[in-house]
Amino acid sequence: MQRVYIEDLSRHIGEEVTLRGWLYNKRSSGKIRFLILRDGTGIVQGVLAKGVTTDQAFNSFDSLTQESSFIMKGKARQEARAPGGFELDVTDIQIIQIASEYPITPKEHGVEFLMDRRHLWLRSNRQHAILRIRHQIIKSIRDFFDDRGFTLLDAPVFTPAACEGTSTLFETNYFDLGKAYLTQSGQLYAEAGAMSLGKVYVFGPTFRAEKSKTRRHLTEFWMVEPEIAFADLGNLADLAEDFLKYIFRTVLRECPDDMAFFAERIEPQAVSRLEAIVDQPFVRIDYSEAIDILQASDRQFEFPAQWGLDLQTEHERYLTEEHFSAPVVVRNYPVEIKAFYIRLNDDGRSVAAMDVLAPGIGEIIGGSQREERLEVLERRMDEMGLDKETYDWYLDFRRYGSVPHAGFGLGFERLVSYITGMANIRDVIPYPRVPGRADF
Repeated sequence: MQRVYIEDLSRHIGEEVTLRGWLYNKRSSGKIRFLILRDGTGIVQGVLAKGVTTDQAFNSFDSLTQESSFIMKGKARQEARAPGGFELDVTDIQIIQIASEYPITPKEHGVEFLMDRRHLWLRSNRQHAILRIRHQIIKSIRDFFDDRGFTLLDAPVFTPAACEGTSTLFETNYFDLGKAYLTQSGQLYAEAGAMSLGKVYVFGPTFRAEKSKTRRHLTEFWMVEPEIAFADLGNLADLAEDFLKYIFRTVLRECPDDMAFFAERIEPQAVSRLEAIVDQPFVRIDYSEAIDILQASDRQFEFPAQWGLDLQTEHERYLTEEHFSAPVVVRNYPVEIKAFYIRLNDDGRSVAAMDVLAPGIGEIIGGSQREERLEVLERRMDEMGLDKETYDWYLDFRRYGSVPHAGFGLGFERLVSYITGMANIRDVIPYPRVPGRADF
């Protein structure tokens, strides 16, 4: 008898098949009994009826508990009223293991309760949908860059210093060489790759040692960081817009059922929000213009907008959701609030940095044109008190064939959170790492 997966049942209507999985739920209606099995690709209802199902299989219904593992055999048929749209007229059941009393039931559970049992919570329908969306976004990211001639570059996780010049790093003793740190970005290494291959991207784990417990922060997360030689800020904004639209289109096309799940149960605008972004151009404004818009508005912000200070989430959402009703690329930020490696503009008071702001979340991408002039970069490092010897390898890019180049960073989990509508970022990564938790 042929084994199939639930997702493939539509190709086996009228055939005898074998399914393997776990008990999702069960119910009884007199002489008819129903077992709902999940196998990771979907759920299907098995119908047990006397005269069709063996007596042993029919009676095994009573012993099966939630998450018990078993093999179910029978004839597949279409049934619009059944979960998943198909049913199996069960002829036989083989029990593999009767599960102990399962701690996660259909009732509501608290966040901490579910976090303590994350390894089991992954079996829930919400986590199934999240993990499938994660998978599709990862595939979309790789397809986007691969189709455009980018080469994947794997950056190291151990680094000798901070990329952003901050102190919020996880440090470790690195043999006899002293301290090493878990990376907060693969960007500096991506720049080296761009000088070799022209177009590269890093897609890997990054770490921040900030004790932030907000819904938008993790201590371990994944970053997507493309880097392009012979590129300026305008080229980078074009790439970022094309990148987001490509991912949104692909997810809407490839994951309609999962997106419908999120629209129905999590965020009513989950689908329409992405459709709107795909169908309109991104607005592009300078930071100074953004400050003028915010100061001229009638909104009372908790943090008043002021030139020289970074934009807050409330400012970003006002620009995207109320003023423009569109994604916004804000460019040319004050030099004082950006990293040392960003190219200094001719006005001497701003740098060629950009943030891509999306309705419903605010900043979703941050990027810049990098400073390609050795003397300017060294002066900026001196002003910020950075040890040039530590970054000597990075300065080599400006000594040997320096060219204008640019790149951006996108926090992958923040993107997944935005697409699904999940309010807390720790819900969209299988095993979240936050202050106070390093379970499993």
